[in-house]
Amino acid sequence: MKFTGSENYVATQDLMLAVNAAITLKRPLLVKGEPGTGKTMLAEEVAQALNLPLLQWHIKSTTKAQQGLYEYDAVSRLRDSQLGDERVKDIENYIVKGVLWQAFTSETPVAILIDEIDKADIEFPNDLLRELDRMEFYCYETHQLIKAKTRPLVFITSNNEKELPDAFLRRCFFHYIKFPEADTMRQIVKVHFPKLKQELLAAAMKTFFDIRNLPGLKKKPSTSELLDWLKLLVAEDIPIEALQTADDKVAIPPLVGALLKNEQDVTLFEKLVFMQSRNR
Repeated sequence: MKFTGSENYVATQDLMLAVNAAITLKRPLLVKGEPGTGKTMLAEEVAQALNLPLLQWHIKSTTKAQQGLYEYDAVSRLRDSQLGDERVKDIENYIVKGVLWQAFTSETPVAILIDEIDKADIEFPNDLLRELDRMEFYCYETHQLIKAKTRPLVFITSNNEKELPDAFLRRCFFHYIKFPEADTMRQIVKVHFPKLKQELLAAAMKTFFDIRNLPGLKKKPSTSELLDWLKLLVAEDIPIEALQTADDKVAIPPLVGALLKNEQDVTLFEKLVFMQSRNR
């Protein structure tokens, strides 16, 4: 298996090298980067390009590592026993298989996405060390050793909300997705909007990077927010003139709520525009 990019995802050379390195080393690929830079989409596109089914495990603050292996539904078994259901005689009827169990027992190779691992408790990554390293775990209720028939391709994403343990990091191949440069961003936009007028793209890109480079922003607009904004500009048929000023100064663009996501950043941007207008 080798990833060489896809039609729907603009992968830089170093990102493709990272994916293929993880495949060669048979280690999980830990992908970090700003929210909205395509970490989750990377797993989806690599799985599709390599013709692998993708099992997704989206992590929440309440998620426990055990849920990725299996859960024993004791409540349902108790209810069924009270109703005299014959299913209670076989405990396997009450084992809910998690993403890792499904992947390990698959007859063909699969890809796994463990999305936003940094949302979980700090012990969550440590609780998966053995399973991800040895590709096996034990089910105590059924006295089974669940061992991977074929090693899955594992993607793990993180938004850097909290540090991950060193022992966990040692078992991964790491890649940080840098924010795209202007040329790469144009390629990304072209994938999603192949018929977008170049004049509108140029004006929108200038406005986007002007906002993104504004010092003091609490949350800088990301790639996904640029794409959302462009979609709105096209849908509302916003003229190019609305994105440009005669003296090339920063102005409040239409539908700015697609780019700035909190009141502090909007206020900061409005103050900058006001100060520039007074200095004219």
